[in-house]
Amino acid sequence: MTSLKKDFTSEAALQSFAASLGPQLQAGDVLLLDGDLGAGKTSFTKGLAKGLGITDYVKSPTFTIVREYRHGRLPLYHMDLYRLEDGGAEDLGLEEYFEGDGVSVVEWPDFLGLSEPETYLMIHFQKDDNEDTTRHLEFVPFGQRYENLLESL
Repeated sequence: MTSLKKDFTSEAALQSFAASLGPQLQAGDVLLLDGDLGAGKTSFTKGLAKGLGITDYVKSPTFTIVREYRHGRLPLYHMDLYRLEDGGAEDLGLEEYFEGDGVSVVEWPDFLGLSEPETYLMIHFQKDDNEDTTRHLEFVPFGQRYENLLESL
């Protein structure tokens, strides 16, 4: 398993890259976004939505757990598990999204517990200590599908 590291010096650059990823995604793809608050996870998801042809306003689903965006090439299921730090992801039936007709993006994947899918693309987000707008991302594939995806980036 080989990871890919990329640096982005602005939110616009991050969203542009995420938008370019959208056309390469397919139904059932799962992206797990790991990083601190303000690291760029939701900004990335906004760009990804654009790349999927979704024109709806994308915002963090912190209080709703899952937001569904169905008006694009593929549906986007944007999940934020931050409020589940005490557990409970197993009771939400997230597997139905992971195995469904769209792309699933999960913020705070540490709280997935037993609901973690077998294959996925993990994306680690890190804020730069010196440059406020710079983000460092590491893409780690889990499964052949995501290894192939990384090779195409």
